Amino acid sequence: MTAPWNTDAPLGAYLRRARAAGIARTIVLPAFHSDYALANAQLADIVREHAPRLIGFAMVNCARDAGRLYDVISHAVHRYGFQGVKVHGADALPTRELCEAVQAVGVPLLADVVGHSEVIDMIAPQYQRINIIVPHLGSFADDWRAQQRVVDQLVRYPNVFADTSGVRRFDYLVEAVKRAGARKLLFGSDGPWLHPGLELHKIKLLGLSPANERAILGGNAMRLLQARLH
Repeated sequence: MTAPWNTDAPLGAYLRRARAAGIARTIVLPAFHSDYALANAQLADIVREHAPRLIGFAMVNCARDAGRLYDVISHAVHRYGFQGVKVHGADALPTRELCEAVQAVGVPLLADVVGHSEVIDMIAPQYQRINIIVPHLGSFADDWRAQQRVVDQLVRYPNVFADTSGVRRFDYLVEAVKRAGARKLLFGSDGPWLHPGLELHKIKLLGLSPANERAILGGNAMRLLQARLH
């Protein structure tokens, strides 16, 4: 309870806005929480309530949950049917234990590195079987150095992808598509606090071919989740 996004994040307005924008499926994950095992269980109820519209990703804290990361992740994937794992650098940056657990379970890793994009240079080559998605091109805070580095990483690492949520420096989205290709970007809304229609319009403004636009707006996510998503 230090900010709205770690106090309460109701989905009602987001779901209405997403439906109006034509968004059919949404990946959801727990808001910041003091007990992610509990938060994942609560999220599972929300996903079931809105099935099949919502796709759950588990969340863990690499510091607080150290020593039990595999158990928490495996439970969320196998018991709740979650399709990926999210970690946030505001909790703790990714660790080797996390990567070993994610690789063992075989789901994508959504890693918010809060500007520390150098972390991706450490884990991407070490864990080539993990598909790593970096939200906000590496920085929600408009750190251009981090975002430029993530664009470079999209080019260099086959297993690194990025999402477009909250990226305000539009030219970095243009550069990412130009250098890495549309298959390396996933549309992200960062709901419920950002309007999904506004985030969606940024993709429309890229002026892509219909095939490349479809890839960013869902095809790439479906490809990364194809082994698990029904």
